[in-house]
Amino acid sequence: MKRTTWSDYDWQLVHEPPQAPSLHVALDEVLLDAVASGQRAPTLRVWEWELPCVVIGRFQSLSNEVDAEAAQALGINVVRRISGGGAMFMEGGNCVTYSIYAPEALVAGMTFQQSYGFFDQWALDALARVGVRAWYEPLNDITSDKGKIAGSAQARRGGAVLHHTTMAYDIDAEKMLKVLRIGREKMSDKGTPSAAKRVDPLRSQTGLARDAIIATMAETFRQAHGLAPGTLTAGELERARALVASKFGTAAWTAAVP
Repeated sequence: MKRTTWSDYDWQLVHEPPQAPSLHVALDEVLLDAVASGQRAPTLRVWEWELPCVVIGRFQSLSNEVDAEAAQALGINVVRRISGGGAMFMEGGNCVTYSIYAPEALVAGMTFQQSYGFFDQWALDALARVGVRAWYEPLNDITSDKGKIAGSAQARRGGAVLHHTTMAYDIDAEKMLKVLRIGREKMSDKGTPSAAKRVDPLRSQTGLARDAIIATMAETFRQAHGLAPGTLTAGELERARALVASKFGTAAWTAAVP
C-alpha cells in the first residue's frame, strides 16, 4: 500500500453538542466504517459529554476496571469503546476528547508506535501554542514535565483507522477514585496526599478555558492539514442509535471480556 499524506484529503471537523456516552462510542464505529467505505471524508471529531461516564477499552475487564456500585450510586454511565487502551473517567468540561477517522494508507508502512506519534503530532503542536511543552511517550501517552496529559487508543478495519485521544483538562479525582479501580492504584503509587486533589494538567498549565484550548487545537489542525466545518448526517446518527440499541447500550457488550 502506497502511503498518502494529510494533504491528500479534504478533512472535516465534526463538533456536535453534548451527546450520550453510548452514542459517542457507537459513532466511532459508524464514522470509521463510513471513512472506510468512502461515504465520508476523513474526519476529526471532538466529543462533548451529556452525562458523566467511564469509557473502558475494547480489551479490558469491566469488573477489574470499574467499581459498579460506586458508579451506579454516583449516576455515572459505563460504556465500552471499539478501540483499545485504558479506562477513562469523563464529565462534561473536564477533558478534551477527539477521534480521527482516516484511511489506513495515511500510516502505511508505519509501526503501531510510529502511527500513534504521527496522529498526535498536531495536538502536540497545539499544546505548544498554549504554553504546554508536551511530548509523545510510547506507546500511547502524551506527557509533560508535570506528568501525563493524555492517552490514546486505536482500532483498524476495512482499510481505515480510528485514532482516539483523551486529554485531562480538570478532572474530579475524588470521584474518579471512587469508580476507577486502577485509578486508585495509580494515585496511591504517586503518593497523592488527598483524594480530593484535581487532575488538571491543561487547566493549570495553560490558565485557559477548555473551549479556548479546543479552538486552538482545531486551528492548528486546519493550518497544518486543512479542516472544513462538517456535521453528522441523518443516516450516520440513525445507524449510531441502532448500534446503541443492539450493541453499545447493552450489558452484554459492556461486560464482554474478549
